[in-house]
Amino acid sequence: MTLPDILERYWGYSSFRPLQQEAMDAVLAGRDSLLVLPTGGGKSLCFQAPAIARDGLAIVVSPLISLMKDQVDTLVGNGVAAACYNSSMPSERKSEVSRGVRDGKYRLLYVAPERLVGDGGDGFLSMLESKPVSFVAIDEAHCISQWGHDFRPEYRQLARLRERWPSVSLHAYTATATARVRKDIIAQLGLRDAAEMVGSFDRPNLVYRVLARSTLKAQILEVLERHRGQAGIIYCTSRKEVDNLSQWLNDTGWRARPYHAGLPDEQRHRNQDAFLNEEVDLVVATVAFGMGIDRSDVRFVVHAGAPQSLEHYQQESGRAGRDGLEAECVLIASGADFLKWRVMLEKNGEMSDARRGLLRDMERYAASVGCRHKRLVGYFGEAFSKDDCGACDYCLGELETVADAVTVARKILSCVARVGQRFGAAHVANVLRGSDSEQVRSRGHHELSVFGLMKDATIDEMRGYIDQLLAHGLLQQGGDEYPILQLTAEGLALLKDAAAEPSLSLARQKRPDKNRLPKRARVETESWEGVDRDLFERLRAMRLQVARKRGVPPYVIFHDTTLREIARLKPTTMDALRHVYGVGARKADDLGERVLQEVQGQT
Repeated sequence: MTLPDILERYWGYSSFRPLQQEAMDAVLAGRDSLLVLPTGGGKSLCFQAPAIARDGLAIVVSPLISLMKDQVDTLVGNGVAAACYNSSMPSERKSEVSRGVRDGKYRLLYVAPERLVGDGGDGFLSMLESKPVSFVAIDEAHCISQWGHDFRPEYRQLARLRERWPSVSLHAYTATATARVRKDIIAQLGLRDAAEMVGSFDRPNLVYRVLARSTLKAQILEVLERHRGQAGIIYCTSRKEVDNLSQWLNDTGWRARPYHAGLPDEQRHRNQDAFLNEEVDLVVATVAFGMGIDRSDVRFVVHAGAPQSLEHYQQESGRAGRDGLEAECVLIASGADFLKWRVMLEKNGEMSDARRGLLRDMERYAASVGCRHKRLVGYFGEAFSKDDCGACDYCLGELETVADAVTVARKILSCVARVGQRFGAAHVANVLRGSDSEQVRSRGHHELSVFGLMKDATIDEMRGYIDQLLAHGLLQQGGDEYPILQLTAEGLALLKDAAAEPSLSLARQKRPDKNRLPKRARVETESWEGVDRDLFERLRAMRLQVARKRGVPPYVIFHDTTLREIARLKPTTMDALRHVYGVGARKADDLGERVLQEVQGQT
């Protein structure tokens, strides 16, 4: 069976996505390879389809048990002979899988890296050699690099597989890798004459927004209101924040589950399963919740605090819109986030020039004025040719450039100087806005010449300006327990030299205008064009019912992309249904009659 036939039969796809055919050809040719495709780009298919086309057993190395289980459930649902072997399985199931391997029952076997290269792995490897191994696929391959954002030491030992199976090709797959990380992956795995393929890092279906952190709960609620009834993830930087925010959301009527490494294993798995199985649509989590999340219809990701690097941000925000449909990614950040990371990394002895540089890049993104898509892909070394992405706060006209940025900067720098460089951003903002508060008056700061100098600015605008000056290197944060603002040498020079007119840009959120309708992102309007929304919701309900009955996550049955396409095309025959994107012969035979009944309104 050819690759196009396999895609059509098992996945219902009629064409390849960018780089998929090249990646699959490398596997079929037995040539080592490295593929970088962003989340949602279809990288898993690049080793799953060739495993069906080739004889023998394909070994897939995966770092998380939940990730293995989800992919195997989906493959089996599509009619592909696949299994996983991990420590969470009962001994009877392990024996059953071992027999299946020896009998040549499977085309793909998912295992953890420890299973292949850890202590006691020899017996397992001998069992695998009872039948020919066709190739080895290493998923989440950035885990092998110390420059990657999820370094896993056990991944380093996977190079031993080359010694064990010298004639078997190795293939590395990841969604996020800079040039430095890619080079490290190739070296650490010992890939030979590897075909290196790097897809576009741009995710045009994601709408990026950045907000200066002020009233966090109100800012989060504003995002949630835009996505009622839709799935989303809120990332926090500490377990305490996760617990507090999750509890508050439940108290205010939003069904949310917490997820972090400090929870008991049983509760953590229960909360993750509740999200995957659509029992709840909202998870508040630390970054511990991530790599194993395969739910495709996440419509928004909120970061209630900046992550450590743009690699982290791209990976975590990329969990939205994996199905290719529109999704929103909101970063709510403040200068205090970056100080907190620096203090923590210094305390743990983890701060290095590389880590410091990663933090600075993240800080610059959070305070940048310009297209978010261009900034993100540029970080990964990719040129962005569009003048207007149509999918970020800047290109949608939600930000406006401050007319006299230098004057605004000097007012803020002057205030920092006049309060003695001993106070934080909130106090500086209150003085400049002329706040009649006890904290301002008790220190005599209401008598300063800068008091009320920016009384027309909102608190959100003030916080945004301060964060941008931090990112521009005109201010810095000091202090241990409480961050205080201090002038840098560059900031002092700007303050003293009134004749200097440096190239400085500052931006703020556009102020509300009841006569101006908000501009919609192109991806939002285009993805719903021609879709019967009532039929789409009926199909979602049907999918959930089938999934509950079978004990699998709903996305294993159909992705939202497929349901929207059915609700757009409204097929009335089995043959027409088979040709809908994402259906395929197996799904049509299995659920075709049920789907056609929904389309015809007979249920």
